Amino acid sequence: MKPLPPVGVMLLDTAFPRPPGDIGNPETFAGGALFETVHAATIGRVLTGDPRDPDLAARFLSARDRLVARGAGIITTSCGLLVFHQERLARDCPVPFTASSLFQVPLRQAQHGQVGILGLLGGSITPAHLAAAGIGGAVPVGALADDAHLLAVLRANSPEVAIDPARATQDVIAAGQMLRARAPGLDAIVLECTNLPPYQQALSEALDLPVYGFLDWLQALNDGRARPDGGLTAQSVTGIAR
Repeated sequence: MKPLPPVGVMLLDTAFPRPPGDIGNPETFAGGALFETVHAATIGRVLTGDPRDPDLAARFLSARDRLVARGAGIITTSCGLLVFHQERLARDCPVPFTASSLFQVPLRQAQHGQVGILGLLGGSITPAHLAAAGIGGAVPVGALADDAHLLAVLRANSPEVAIDPARATQDVIAAGQMLRARAPGLDAIVLECTNLPPYQQALSEALDLPVYGFLDWLQALNDGRARPDGGLTAQSVTGIAR
């Protein structure tokens, strides 16, 4: 695998803690990341507002340009639900831009077969999100339980409300187990939410399945195995057997 270039991350306007593995923690990239917070891009606005909000799109566009000017070699966002902004933000961008980890689903389907998606909130990943990410057919989607500890911390949205790593890990494993119970033929899981990868390895071990997060997606793009909008390349499944 080729080393990643400096990764530019457009962060939502949040205040919750981000442990190593989270897209907003510099340790996740071994210091090789640049961050720009998109002010007024709150979780509520992304989840319940106009998915093509022109004001929000303009704010992301400005953040994208600042990251390019600072030397980012690849750019992404901190929320997998921002698939609707892919075309506009990728247009005229001098470096690869990918809005969401969801775009890797076709690659993982080509590699493994049946893929499930795990998000944060039930109902947040809609058929429109899947369509915008180029995901066709029936794809099982799961989420954390509404009373999960990790969800409570993120909803509090305060640096003073800490994440209990053990409880958060159990939240994610339980969500993965529920997803697999509904789709017992799963061959792999993609994490839509960029707050879930701190628990990615534990989930993979608990389910004995490959689990992919945003960092895996950025690496696949950097290695030429897919395009930023999810399109496959000639290298997509090279050397990988079903």
